[in-house]
Amino acid sequence: MTTTLSERVSQSAFDGSMLRVVLLMDLHEGAQQRFFEAYEQLRHDIAAVPGHISDQLCQSFENPSQWLITSEWESAPQYLAWVNSEHHAEQVRPLGACARSMRPLKYTVLRETGRGYDGASRPGPARLQGAPRLGAGIVRHALTFTVKPGSEKEVAAILSDYASPAARVDDHTRLCRTSLFMHGNRVVRTVEVRGDLMAALRHVSEQPEVRAVEEAINPYLEQDRDLGDPESARMFFMRAALPAVHHIAADGADAEDVRRHALFYPAKPGCGPALARFLARQDEAAAHRPGGATVSSSIFQRDDIVVRLVDVRGPQGADPQTAFGALDPRKAGVLARLLAEPPAEGATGSAPSAARHAMRLITDRRAPAED
Repeated sequence: MTTTLSERVSQSAFDGSMLRVVLLMDLHEGAQQRFFEAYEQLRHDIAAVPGHISDQLCQSFENPSQWLITSEWESAPQYLAWVNSEHHAEQVRPLGACARSMRPLKYTVLRETGRGYDGASRPGPARLQGAPRLGAGIVRHALTFTVKPGSEKEVAAILSDYASPAARVDDHTRLCRTSLFMHGNRVVRTVEVRGDLMAALRHVSEQPEVRAVEEAINPYLEQDRDLGDPESARMFFMRAALPAVHHIAADGADAEDVRRHALFYPAKPGCGPALARFLARQDEAAAHRPGGATVSSSIFQRDDIVVRLVDVRGPQGADPQTAFGALDPRKAGVLARLLAEPPAEGATGSAPSAARHAMRLITDRRAPAED
């Protein structure tokens, strides 16, 4: 059954569309044979991953050091479950050791020739994206990590006191906004980029003021990292990545009375995707409610960690306890069953849940308007 998504949904992992993943790689000199052997091992492993349909390895016709790996998946959640796993990190380590640069790109399949337009001839439940989505060219990304209990105050002070890097990355890419939140000892940093996300992340990581902050929080991290070691840094940020799985496009997000909130939802083991889907549906319904306060919403999910970033307008925007309305008993029950820590006895609806899961805003910085 085809799911109809609103035009305001500019990104969704939950419509059942097939996913095409493209990995562009530039190899170190002399690493071609070693890379090919590593891929041969990986392709046999990946063939058994649920949701994987096919993959191709391509070598540049013009430059033998440039390679392209494409893979096709029945749906985005199946791919994300694999790519965000510890097993994946170990599987791709030999490939990464061969490359001076890697750039992953992810696309849902909208149309194709040779199989019909309804995706009916595809294996399993895979199908085509129903219609083009609308967007404003903004890409959202998040990182999450934990710090040692008891160090939260020091970490918050470090993360809130730094010089913002230059917003302009190049002629096509610009940093738009960085928001940073904490919930207990968990840190979540979200970034909004216009243009090339990977170029923006590289740009930020190279800025002296950003590197100084990252070095300053190193002693407080629960998971050790060495930013001077490219492999250690790569593995840390790979594990910290918190992909956006659903976004409702902003409408008036720059208004003065709009407030940004983040909420952290730890899911029961294996329930992260279902929880992310549930919250996405609630936010989409809220965005279309006449007189509603929701301006935009992004859901980030990795394994059983779900983060909900919501922009709310009007007087309600200042208080997360009243910003999200109330769930009816049935939906409140669904939410409780998906959470690792269900609401306290006697708590009903989403207002108590919102207050309990609300993250503390550490800093929210917008880039200055372009000239």
